[in-house]
Amino acid sequence: MSQYKIEAGTGQHIGDRHEQQDRVGLFAAPHAPGYMMAVVADGMGGKSGGALAAEQVVRTAKQLFDEFYPGNDVQQLLENILNEAHTIIKLTAVSSEKEPHSTFVALVITPQQEAIWAHAGDSRLYRFSGPNFSEKTRDHSYVERLVDEGKILPEEAKTHKLSNILINVLGSTNVSPSISVGKYVNLKVGDSFLLCTDGLWHYFENTELSAAVAANTPRQASELLIRKARDRGTPRGDNCTFAIIKLIEPPPEVKNYTAEKIRRAV
Repeated sequence: MSQYKIEAGTGQHIGDRHEQQDRVGLFAAPHAPGYMMAVVADGMGGKSGGALAAEQVVRTAKQLFDEFYPGNDVQQLLENILNEAHTIIKLTAVSSEKEPHSTFVALVITPQQEAIWAHAGDSRLYRFSGPNFSEKTRDHSYVERLVDEGKILPEEAKTHKLSNILINVLGSTNVSPSISVGKYVNLKVGDSFLLCTDGLWHYFENTELSAAVAANTPRQASELLIRKARDRGTPRGDNCTFAIIKLIEPPPEVKNYTAEKIRRAV
């Protein structure tokens, strides 16, 4: 019996924008029991263009995960999703005369108690241990580079006038996207993950996110986080999209048999 049960959910709000350009998905692998995937994409590129790009990321992720088998390389799967989605988004730009782009963040949980993730852009993955923040991905953004170079402080990044400039996205016609990969092993009850677009993380501290996820079911946490994000972001709140994955105690085994007295054969 599994050492934990996976409890997951998604949340989404259009914010104060005219269109929802984020997409999110939770998938099981039909040929690989025990594997699950969460993926979040933040589309950019004007009216409908960003939505098309983000939709393509999620659609590509599902298609390739449907073809995944035990023994296949998870990191290679994530890289294939990024590269194929990037190529199709570029082709969409040619046919639609738009300039669609998208971020990408995905997580795969395996039956071997592993969590493997990858991202491009500024959509993030957070990992929590119980109520404690453990780690998060590093944004592929201009302000993050300024932080790395010591030109601004981390707390200045959120309010910097160039905070929306990304240096690594899917769909760019100038440069192919790069992928950052992370891994955590020996998963246990109490571990949890949050994948989200900047329309959520921009309004919260790490400790607030970890506390909200730990103290609630994914659905309850989604309602709480959306409500808080709207309170803090109105009237200029961005699209807000996220997925929550929690590892909880498995239900007790239920006996589905009855014992009867054995009669002596004559």
